[in-house]
Amino acid sequence: MDSVMTAGRIDIISDVICPWCYIGKRQLERALPLLAKDKLGFSTLWHPFQLNPDMPTEGVDRMEYRIAKFGSRERSLQMDQRITETAAALGLEFHMEKLTRTPNTVKAHRLIRFAGQHGVQDAVVEALFDGYFCQGADIGDAATLAAIGAKGGLEYDSVLAMVASDENDREVRAGDQMARNAGIQGVPSFALQGHVLFSGAVPAEEMAGSFRRAWDVLKDRVG
Repeated sequence: MDSVMTAGRIDIISDVICPWCYIGKRQLERALPLLAKDKLGFSTLWHPFQLNPDMPTEGVDRMEYRIAKFGSRERSLQMDQRITETAAALGLEFHMEKLTRTPNTVKAHRLIRFAGQHGVQDAVVEALFDGYFCQGADIGDAATLAAIGAKGGLEYDSVLAMVASDENDREVRAGDQMARNAGIQGVPSFALQGHVLFSGAVPAEEMAGSFRRAWDVLKDRVG
């Protein structure tokens, strides 16, 4: 049996408080085995984007923020319900009612970068998404981030020390700005070999088709 070829790298530009980014992660996880059937394997790397770049460091009350953003409590709840139903179809049990604060996500993005440096990025991204959308965790809180990092395979104390420092802060902010300079306005956005292909939590089959077609064009540029 032929082995799966390690082709290129899929870059995911996302924000931790974007529910469609978690949904997109599940769709990507379904797309990768479809690509593997064509003997194509891809590594993944997560990159920062702030949906709310002007968010105060301490975050804000979520409902108040969403009423101001979307016009009413009813509209906010309707959007949460739609997202919860979409997530459920992919096996994700969202509990949006547990979310009380909209956090500043810079610290969470620093944790994601830190996890990438230690080879456990996907597990930590999963733990962050699960913590926020399913458990209602305050992912702007240092101790909460340390616990989430530990769940993803990092040492609790090392995460706590990292968050208390300015490690990865400049790189995360630069990465966020780079995404904006590239014209990215919504997340999740997906790129292959540095070429942005699409945005949105599209179905796995559609994702796989986009990556397959892009790889046919880009494969000769690798190396």
